[in-house]
Amino acid sequence: MLICAVANLLLWVAVANAQEIPRAAHQYRSTLIRCARAEWGLNAPVATFAAQVHQESLWRTDARSQAGAQGLAQFMPATSAWLPEVAPHTGEPAPYNPGWALRAMVAYDLWLWQRITAVTECHRMAMTLSAYNGGLGWLNRDKRLAEASGLDPARWWDHVETVNAGRAAWAIRENRGYPRRILLTLSPVYEAAGWGRGVCP
Repeated sequence: MLICAVANLLLWVAVANAQEIPRAAHQYRSTLIRCARAEWGLNAPVATFAAQVHQESLWRTDARSQAGAQGLAQFMPATSAWLPEVAPHTGEPAPYNPGWALRAMVAYDLWLWQRITAVTECHRMAMTLSAYNGGLGWLNRDKRLAEASGLDPARWWDHVETVNAGRAAWAIRENRGYPRRILLTLSPVYEAAGWGRGVCP
């Protein structure tokens, strides 16, 4: 019985620590707020963007994935190079520069957001995050498949998120977990800490 209690306590501590705001986040808070409001307006969902950075890099400016994604926002080199074409104000790509990474992330999120329709802000942001993680083309294929399957392509939760238009099992697992963790697990942590609003209630 004591062993079970200790094991449960250790598990709770591990889960709690995984959802704590990293110290490094506080260093870039004002930069994120400024970038988010410049792109999205004064009511920008800063807590959601903070949760996205948390998920991407745990606020590590030197983060580099095995796939080659770089910096706070984990941009692939091709995306970093392409982004100034559609958002020229982001400037010369510098994924390891925190200011550039945060500005580019919220700009890319907005670019995706503007190309997605959904029934609510929450569904729309979930789709935006899915597209950020896996590409807008994949999201659109999933939406078409959802509609062909009798589901609502304007709803992410329990609709589009349940179909797979052909991605590998590991890719679909990662993609479906990405918006869920950001919007439902991490964003409330940042909201509670006073980072502003999130998108999903």
